[in-house]
Amino acid sequence: MMTKQEFFSRSNEHFFMDNPAAIAAYCREHFPEECAHIIRVADEVSRNYFLFDLSHDMERTWEPVMFDPDGEVDWEYVPGNDPEFTFQFNRHRFFICLGQAYWLTGDETYAKHFVRLLMSWIDNVKKTPETEKTTWRILEVGIRGENWVKAMRYFKDSPQVTDQVVDAFYQCLVQHGEYIIQMHSPYRYMSNWGVIENHGLFEIGIVMPDEELRNRYTQVALEHLEVEARMQIQGDGIQWEQSPLYHNEVLHCYEDVLTLADRNDIPVPDSIRDAVRRMAYGNLAWMKPDGKQFLMGDSDDMDIRDYTSVAACLYRDPVLKTGGYPILDFESVWDLGIASAKIYETMEAQEPDFTSAALTDSGNYYMRSSWEKDANLLHFHCGTMGAGHGHSDKLHVDLVIGGEDVLTDSGRYTYVVDGGRFEFKDPPAHNTVTVDGKFFTVNQDSWECSKLCQPVKGQHKFTDRYEFVQGGHLGYLMGEGSACDGADAGGNGAGTGDGGEAGSSDGVFVNRKVIHIKPDLYIIADEMYTRETHSYQQYWNFSERGKVTVSSEENGNAPKAVFTGERSEAAFYFLSPDCNVELQESKIARDYNRYEQRSRICVSRSHGGFTSLITVIQSGKAGVSIPCEIQKIPVNSALKQIQYPPEMAEALKIRYQDQEYVVIICHQEVNSPTDLEEADGCMGFGNVIVFHKNEEDKVGTVLQY
Repeated sequence: MMTKQEFFSRSNEHFFMDNPAAIAAYCREHFPEECAHIIRVADEVSRNYFLFDLSHDMERTWEPVMFDPDGEVDWEYVPGNDPEFTFQFNRHRFFICLGQAYWLTGDETYAKHFVRLLMSWIDNVKKTPETEKTTWRILEVGIRGENWVKAMRYFKDSPQVTDQVVDAFYQCLVQHGEYIIQMHSPYRYMSNWGVIENHGLFEIGIVMPDEELRNRYTQVALEHLEVEARMQIQGDGIQWEQSPLYHNEVLHCYEDVLTLADRNDIPVPDSIRDAVRRMAYGNLAWMKPDGKQFLMGDSDDMDIRDYTSVAACLYRDPVLKTGGYPILDFESVWDLGIASAKIYETMEAQEPDFTSAALTDSGNYYMRSSWEKDANLLHFHCGTMGAGHGHSDKLHVDLVIGGEDVLTDSGRYTYVVDGGRFEFKDPPAHNTVTVDGKFFTVNQDSWECSKLCQPVKGQHKFTDRYEFVQGGHLGYLMGEGSACDGADAGGNGAGTGDGGEAGSSDGVFVNRKVIHIKPDLYIIADEMYTRETHSYQQYWNFSERGKVTVSSEENGNAPKAVFTGERSEAAFYFLSPDCNVELQESKIARDYNRYEQRSRICVSRSHGGFTSLITVIQSGKAGVSIPCEIQKIPVNSALKQIQYPPEMAEALKIRYQDQEYVVIICHQEVNSPTDLEEADGCMGFGNVIVFHKNEEDKVGTVLQY
């Protein structure tokens, strides 16, 4: 029998909390709201009332599930048809809340209910082939490895935790550890499940009183985690599944492992330490000015400064602290301890030596104006889908103006197909382009696709004045089955998944160019290369926190849309001829299990042969009207004295804030044998050139040759 004395024989220095009483006092001083929240959760759990509303709950809930306060809970309970509640329920994250409330209040009642619920689970939930799909699903086994280990340390001095409780807990932990080892497979090397499971195994290993078992669990876990770090984490630091939420789940797991390894003098391969640091810098690159992650793929509107703070503390890195909090947050203090909190407080924050970032391995590009809270930030995606947690978002852009969301992704909302899963995954939910109302990626169910779409990564260039990035995809070039029937030409419909060609036997290559004239002007040129006639749908999905108005083409002016938020405003000028601009409704889910309506614009155009859709976005402050004049002008051969047709080259003339710019965009090579492009007297050589006419009309700044 494992006794309480034997199980807790190793001191606090080997675990997360160095001094729980001091941590509790620190939290009461600095985080009164968080303390009240945790105590509320603990009180609710104590009466068998379960609502998952912690900041990093992977599947939040908005309606509580309540069992008889004096009775047993049903660990297999499934509300509706979404098993995600069952999974979240059996992760037992609320055990940690009980432990924190125990130290924040000194109330032994929380220990009583921890033991009650723990023993209820151990006594009633047995591993069987059936429960391996629910309460004993292997992912939850790994997550419990963390939550159980952390929670039990809070109660080690409580008289509620008896020898009998400790022995049952220990035996079940060993069962967890052995099951994780048993379930290892090559699938784990590429899935976030592998990291989560083996991080749980590592934490189980750390608490084992028996040195032989401790070494076995921690070494097996590290062997697997090392391969997973090298396989899953791309060179730019992004976890390959293209979801910031799961990137940060993986980052958190590795941070836990590094924390415990350092405190137990366990050598960790350099490949892991390097991968974790790159992941933290990936967070820094894609962090929005408000400290949150983008809603890319299966992600929620979560603040990621806590995990970035932990990385800054682990590496003593002042640059990473720029992306963290001024002091360690509530949860991080419990995980790292009061000594680390004091060290972190004294660390200086150092602004990164970059603002914009090209994460080329994952195909994510970030054009940032500054590191201030009111910065502008554009995100462009041209990378792989990222398997089940990725969305149909090739060439998608997000746009933050003045620190406020303007163009956003959809979020995930649900993992249930008949609950609206496709509505949040399919292309119309993203700021991209479709051809003939068909989808370039075809979702088959919640996780699998019947057709994927190869990205074609292009060049990027960042200068002091201008920035440029481009990318395309082959989603409409593959002949039979190249796309799926989805929205109609006007953007309506939800996709039937029955396959089909992209409108004709002639495919279409779709390419997007993004040009940023700092700080307030963005030009997005979508290029569709084909010989046949097709219809094109360009989607712009806006934040639900603002209002969108549309004005039709009149008096020779291009159709225009205006987004007005609380602090920001953005005008969208749609410059392609004969395009239809339709204001529609779509949905956004900033949290799991909850969505809101928002505005979407669908710009549609039918045309034969090469087609472009050019949009200029003028950003600024809400209520501050700054005139912006934009016109399309011809592009000529400077030496041959001929005008290029628009399928070869187009140009824009923009007057804004007493500045005048000419932008030339060549859709194909035009100079033969020796020539220059000319537009409004500006001459240069290149495929994308920006001229600041107040200063120059020769050469220009070439963003792409």
